[in-house]
Amino acid sequence: MNIREYAKAADQDAEELVVQHAPLVKRIACHLVARLPPSVELDDLIQAGMLGLLDAARKYSAARGASFETYAGIRIRGAMLDELRCNDWLPRSVHRRTRDVARAVHKIEARDGREARPEQVAVELGLSVEQYGELLGELFTGRMFSLEELRGERGELPDEASDVASPPAEFERERFQEALAREIAGLPEREKLVLSLYYEQELNLREIGDVLEVTESRICQIHGQALVRLRARMSAWLEN
Repeated sequence: MNIREYAKAADQDAEELVVQHAPLVKRIACHLVARLPPSVELDDLIQAGMLGLLDAARKYSAARGASFETYAGIRIRGAMLDELRCNDWLPRSVHRRTRDVARAVHKIEARDGREARPEQVAVELGLSVEQYGELLGELFTGRMFSLEELRGERGELPDEASDVASPPAEFERERFQEALAREIAGLPEREKLVLSLYYEQELNLREIGDVLEVTESRICQIHGQALVRLRARMSAWLEN
C-alpha cells in the first residue's frame, strides 16, 4: 500500500497530514529496526507505522497542545510496537530475564539507598560482571527494550477517539510522566547522556560510542542499564 492509498482512507484534512509526514514513518522505522533482530523486516514496521500515522491524522486535535509531529511520532512508534508484540517473536525467557534484572536493581537500591552498581547486580543475579554486561547487551538487541516501551506501558497519550479523556485518567497520566521525568533526571550522568543522545538527538549506538569514545557494545550496555534502572524505579507504577 503506497502513501496515496493510505491517505485515501482518510478525510481531506487528514490526507495532507499523512502525505506531509510520511517521511517521519520511515525515519522512526529505520531507527527502531537498527536495534532489532534481522528477522524483523523494515517494510513491516513502515506499514504498521503508516497505519499509526493515519490514525494520528484522523484523531489529532491542536487543542491538546502538542504539535502534530510530536503526537504522530508517539502514535507511529506505538503502532510499530503493537505490530512487534502481535507477532510475538520475543522468547519468554527474555521477558523473564528483564524482570529478574529489574527486580535485582530495585532490591539493591531499596536496601542501600543509592544507585545499584553493575557489579552488585551481577552478584545478586549470580553472574560475573562480564556475563551481566553480555546480558544487558542481549536484552537491548534482542527485544524492543526501549524508553518508548516503558512510556507505552503506562504513559501513552489518551486516545483522541474519545471526546474528552476522563479527569482521573488524565491526572494519572500526567503523574506518571512527571514520575518518569524525575527518575530520568536522577539517573547517573553517563546513563542520562546516552538516553539523551539516543532518544532526543536520535544518534545510533556507533555514533554515541564515537562521542563518548567507547565501543558500541559498551554503549549498548549503558543504555540497557539505564532502562533496567528506570524499570526498577518505576515498578510501583508498572505493576499497579
